[in-house]
Amino acid sequence: YMANLAGAGWKEPPVTATAAAAPAAGAAPAAAAPAVVASAAPAAAAPAAAPAAAPAAAAHAAAGAPADAAEGKKVYDETCHVCHGTGLIGSPKFGDKAAWAPRIATGMDTLYNAALHGLRAMPPRGGNSALTDAQVKAAVDYMTAAAK
Repeated sequence: YMANLAGAGWKEPPVTATAAAAPAAGAAPAAAAPAVVASAAPAAAAPAAAPAAAPAAAAHAAAGAPADAAEGKKVYDETCHVCHGTGLIGSPKFGDKAAWAPRIATGMDTLYNAALHGLRAMPPRGGNSALTDAQVKAAVDYMTAAAK
């Protein structure tokens, strides 16, 4: 990202199947929404199904936490460590509690936004446009957990 802005002309990494599928998955619920609104019978059945679905969703989220941590480490090792491993251009170094504390105090949504959209010298998605939002957030979670 930064090198291209300086005139390097490097090719962006190819979009992976995971990244390409993310927008399609996001579009499906929006397309299904009118069908739910048009039919009163499925809407009446939905509240009864919701209590059973809630524990399953919570169990899935808890089971997904280690996978998210592993994904965060993978993204950090492949992308984020270039700057955050050395403190390049004023970035907070991985595990540096003093440097991360004021950033963590701003809240996770602020950190996610900075990582996704860029902030000062940090390019959006750490310069890896192939990363999904979930991958970027997992990397932010991984780095902040190491600084707590």
